[in-house]
Amino acid sequence: MPAANLPPLFAQLPAELARLFDPAAPWALLGEPLGQLLAELPSSAIEGRLDPGAQILGDRIVISAGARVHAGAVIEGPVFLGRDVQVLPGAYLRGGVWLGEGARVGANTEVKRAVFLPGARAPHLNYVGDSILGAGVNLGAGTILANFRHDGADIEIPVAGGRLATGRRKLGAVLGDNVKTGCNAVLYPGVVVGRETRIYPGVQLRSGVYPAGRIVKLRQELEIVERQDSAP
Repeated sequence: MPAANLPPLFAQLPAELARLFDPAAPWALLGEPLGQLLAELPSSAIEGRLDPGAQILGDRIVISAGARVHAGAVIEGPVFLGRDVQVLPGAYLRGGVWLGEGARVGANTEVKRAVFLPGARAPHLNYVGDSILGAGVNLGAGTILANFRHDGADIEIPVAGGRLATGRRKLGAVLGDNVKTGCNAVLYPGVVVGRETRIYPGVQLRSGVYPAGRIVKLRQELEIVERQDSAP
C-alpha cells in the first residue's frame, strides 16, 4: 500500500474531534472514533428549538442552544447539533451525525454517518453519505456524495504508485475547508479534496485525491440546430 500524500484539509478541528483524528487517514474518523464520540453524548440534551412537526427518534441526541430543527425534518439519534445549526424542512439525519457550530442541512437533504465542521452547508437537495465536510464547505444544489460501490467492495483511493486502502465499505468524500461544489456535481465513493478548491457544476469526480486551491472545470460542447417543425 502506498503512503498517503494528502493535501491540506482542515486548518483547525474542534477539540473533541482533534483528539480522535488521524491526518494520514482522515476517513477513519467516520468509524470507531465517531462512534465513540457519539456514545459519550447524554441520552437527551435539547436546548435549541424544535418546531412542531419535527421528528426526533432514538437516543443520544444533543441539540445545542441556538440550533433549530424545522417542521418536517427527521432526526434519528445518535446526533450532535452544535450551536446555531439549522436543519430545514424535509432534511433527514441518520446513522450517526455530528454537525459543528453554524452548520446547515437544507431542504430535502439526507445526511448519513457524517461530520460537518463549523459552517459547513449542504443546503439544497443533497445526499451526504459517510463523509467529512470541512469548515465553510458549501455543496451546490443537487450535489451527491456517493458512498457505496456497486460491487460492494471496500473503497480504495487511487494515488500515485497504487491504491490507498481505506478499510471501509462505505465512504463518500472528505472535503477540506471552504471547498465549494457547483449544482448537480457527483462525487464518487472515495474522493479527497484539498481545501479552497472549487468544483464546477455537473462535474462527475472520480475516486482520487485532488489538490488544494484548484478549480475542477467541466467543458461542454453544445450543438444548437434548427427545429424541423418550426414555422418558416
